[in-house]
Amino acid sequence: RGPSCGQVTRGSGLPKWAMLVAGALMGAGDVIAQQLVEQRGLHGHHCPRTLKMMGIGFCFVGPVVGSWYRILDWLIPGNTKVVAVKKVILDQGGFAPCFLGCFLAVTGATNGLSVQENWSKIQQDYMDALVTNYCIWPPVQIANFYFVPLQHRLAVVQCVAIIWNCYLSWKANQM
Repeated sequence: RGPSCGQVTRGSGLPKWAMLVAGALMGAGDVIAQQLVEQRGLHGHHCPRTLKMMGIGFCFVGPVVGSWYRILDWLIPGNTKVVAVKKVILDQGGFAPCFLGCFLAVTGATNGLSVQENWSKIQQDYMDALVTNYCIWPPVQIANFYFVPLQHRLAVVQCVAIIWNCYLSWKANQM
């Protein structure tokens, strides 16, 4: 009998639901950004932007973050408090800064920025986004790495990340 829907097996890729959740929640974050932060109203809502953010969630955030959790679990196996702290140090010290730069580059490219405009936007937004990241993610990740099984970490992070996705959407789409 094969694995059930959403189960991760040795040698398999990420469960499809994890990428779907990442895309849906990136879209939800964008809707919140447009409606609550930017106060665009329903008539001013920019649907293509929401669809782009969903696509980034499906094609970039879900696969990259989900794969990172598998790699991190392979590099530092276990779920003790010490292991969770080690994972957070590697996650926030190595992965988060790289991922954030790549995320800003991807959103800039999907927004049609030239290479030079995209680089300027990244330079403008990166440090503020990284500092905000460090205010939010270390305690979330300690709990995630200590209490949550590997196959559910991406979903937990994406649920917490609705607010983070709202911030990233707002930050990435300020022109």
